[in-house]
Amino acid sequence: MKSSTEETEELESRLARGDRTALVELFGLHRERLWRIVYFRLDKRVATRLDPDDVLQDAYLDASQRLGHYSNQQQYSPFVWLRMIVGQTLIDAHRRHIGAKQRDATREVSINGSAYPRVTSASLTFGLLGNLTSPSRAVVRSETAVDLRKAIETMETLDQEVLALRHFEELTNKEVAEVLGVSEKAASIRYVRAVGRLKKLLEELPEFSNLLNLFGGDWE
Repeated sequence: MKSSTEETEELESRLARGDRTALVELFGLHRERLWRIVYFRLDKRVATRLDPDDVLQDAYLDASQRLGHYSNQQQYSPFVWLRMIVGQTLIDAHRRHIGAKQRDATREVSINGSAYPRVTSASLTFGLLGNLTSPSRAVVRSETAVDLRKAIETMETLDQEVLALRHFEELTNKEVAEVLGVSEKAASIRYVRAVGRLKKLLEELPEFSNLLNLFGGDWE
């Protein structure tokens, strides 16, 4: 009997040969991770009208149409390739539902030559607040939540992205390196620096001091 790793490697090999059945299986295998990415990055103005499952359905159709392109490229692993398509699908959805004229151009970021919906300080704030215990949540007033968001906004865009990739999208360091187009060592160093900067900001906000435990000391 093949191990799950061997089965995944076989699926990836079939995908590289343009096997549509392999695409179906791999998309299903990664669906939960991709859904989490969409939920995290979906603009709140759109979330009331568009479900993450709708975005994933459109992304799958796009991936199916671009399967031949994947077969001819060597740059991306299957998951990162699917994540890239999901990101582009999200951008298209934002443009349709918000409108090009009203859309804030800073809501997109170019990473390794590809455009993605930029993680916002609001998304990071919401994600961090979601890790508070119920009693802690109860004492966090709206104004202190605004303070947290303002603090996050002082961080560099790439630092915010790296935190989103590793902590909220739950990508591995290897996958982050692939997304950013850097070495695994460089990706790890960037993450450690981003965490260090965030921890400094949290230390200045006593209401959120218990969030420091989220990052611990093992960031590799």
